[in-house]
Amino acid sequence: MMKLNDVAKLLINKDNILILIHRFPDGDALGCSYALCSALQSMGKKCKIGCADDVPQKFGYVKKVIVEQDFEPEYFVAVDVAASHLLGKLEQVYGDMVDLRIDHHGKSTPFAKENYVEPKSASCAEIIYLLIKEMGVNITPEMADCLFTGVSTDTGCFKFSNVTSRTHKIAAELMELGCNSAEICKVMFDTKSKSRIAIEKAVLDNLRFEFNGLCAIVTISLDMLAKTNAQEDDIDGISSLPRQIEGVEAGITLREIKSGEYKISFRTSDRFNAAAIAEKFGGGGHSAAAGCSISGNESDVVDTLLKEVEKSLRNRDMI
Repeated sequence: MMKLNDVAKLLINKDNILILIHRFPDGDALGCSYALCSALQSMGKKCKIGCADDVPQKFGYVKKVIVEQDFEPEYFVAVDVAASHLLGKLEQVYGDMVDLRIDHHGKSTPFAKENYVEPKSASCAEIIYLLIKEMGVNITPEMADCLFTGVSTDTGCFKFSNVTSRTHKIAAELMELGCNSAEICKVMFDTKSKSRIAIEKAVLDNLRFEFNGLCAIVTISLDMLAKTNAQEDDIDGISSLPRQIEGVEAGITLREIKSGEYKISFRTSDRFNAAAIAEKFGGGGHSAAAGCSISGNESDVVDTLLKEVEKSLRNRDMI
């Protein structure tokens, strides 16, 4: 089994590196990948980021930490990617070429030649922080901004059950290194665009409860996105809304990707295992937050998901 210093030695001895992250990139994927890329560039290496989708506007500052470089990649690293299909359209190009995967998802598929996974880490950014230190690179304030973004967003601003004492220690160390924690938290958790408010209203208008309120389910359709002019960063975090309702044990969000295809997000209480449900549909994630993709019409997809939730509820004598 790989140790962190093994990962550090690997990267120290490689060059022309492409770092791959999952489609619809979130704060953790972006924060840890750009910080790692910056660290490798500071060592004189050629390194760049590969993602199937653009960086959402509110995360635009992470791009400033690296220098854009044009080269032919020779070594491929995936960070915060639980399964190769999460690379999106880049899976066809790089899916079987990944040399090293660095991840924190316990329910994952080891698709790389070598895998370093820390399931107890609250975010991949925590791992990358320790890795950069292991490589002997000084973390700049800009790198610290990226890493704090990853740590804070993947923990819901330090509210989720995945938070450990190490999470807080690393966050404190990043603050000491000069990260703009207050501004990052304001942008990530306390600022909403008008489009975000509009899409939240549309989502809550179609909220429905099942199993006497133990399950709440919402849909984000393509039509809703078009009518509200909501962009990728406007819907970031919306999957947490159903679970925030009092009495809800399982929150499910369907996001229509294209006609007949839905991205599913599960947010559950400690009495559920979201990842176990997502795995049944080829997905994965964490015990309280997981996801997958399902094809079909909305009604059939909802029925399929509710059958699995019902099984879990019955297994726990909750219904």
